[in-house]
Amino acid sequence: MDLGIAGKRAIICGASKGLGKACAEALAREGVKITIAARHLAQLAETAEEIRKESGNRVTAVVADVTTAEGRQAVLAACNNPDILITNSGGPPAGDFRDWSEVEWHQAVQNNMITHILMIKAVVDGMIDRRWGRIVNVTSAAVKSPYPSLGLSNGARAGLTGFVAGLSREVAKYNVTINNLLPGSHETDRLIKLTEADARARRVHLDTALAEAKAAETSGRFGTPEEFGAVAAFLCSQHAGYIVGQNILVDGGTYPGTL
Repeated sequence: MDLGIAGKRAIICGASKGLGKACAEALAREGVKITIAARHLAQLAETAEEIRKESGNRVTAVVADVTTAEGRQAVLAACNNPDILITNSGGPPAGDFRDWSEVEWHQAVQNNMITHILMIKAVVDGMIDRRWGRIVNVTSAAVKSPYPSLGLSNGARAGLTGFVAGLSREVAKYNVTINNLLPGSHETDRLIKLTEADARARRVHLDTALAEAKAAETSGRFGTPEEFGAVAAFLCSQHAGYIVGQNILVDGGTYPGTL
């Protein structure tokens, strides 16, 4: 299927690896001119070169921490009027809420709610003026089914979800869509880190904990970043203009709810 977005310009945050990288790869294959941002130069440069070679497309790499004003400014200076925005930032650590300080709560909200909102604020009016735009926020399946040990993430991402629910309905009439993608368990560094923490807490080997986690998935496996990236690319396509304000699970059916 031709997604109809060749030549569009996109910003993808947190794109040096994992789900962000997969989103960037999927868009580049569709002919989108991408600007990718992440904090670490070596990994980001490697990713940019991989995507250039695979897609033959233009890739701009910006070393930046988008959770800071300076980082956002750097990314927007490289692509100041994007047609597509994918927001994505690393999740906060797992733990017991009794151990988290007020500073840690503020950091989680800054990284996983406010940063996304400020990136949206920076680009949405240009999209409205052009009568075309696609914004996808990478959040978490925890928005639908909270994980007890991920309270920082549960709270911050739920706040972003509530904000998007209102704004997406305001801008839809301008052919600007805002949706959230909710990943379940995918084969990423984040999955390994969380499973390592669980394995340490239960004093079991990491391989055992990974096998148990995989067996607990409805599909009997973890998702791949490539599968996730393909869904993100479709939401950014010409064909997704009637999908507005949705929270789309990509979790292999593990969430058991009807709605």
